Amino acid sequence: MSRCYGLALGSLAMAIVMIRGAILGENADDVAIESIVALVVFILIGLVAGWIADHLIRDAVETGFRKRVDWYRQGLADAGYNETKTNEAT
Repeated sequence: MSRCYGLALGSLAMAIVMIRGAILGENADDVAIESIVALVVFILIGLVAGWIADHLIRDAVETGFRKRVDWYRQGLADAGYNETKTNEAT
């Protein structure tokens, strides 16, 4: 996820700098240097943002899964079903 964020933000920043240079009629050499700098800076920002988002999403999914499993186990326990019954049956 972090690579996707980095690529997306970096490409967008590079495109915006190039469009701005074309609209303002700036020198192509200057625009190329500025766009590469913007690309690198926003790739780094995107990598950090993607890493944070990935961490938060994984944590939320894991927490939700663990709550669901605990809810399921509690339901089985309330119904009088436990692991010893399944082991004795097999």
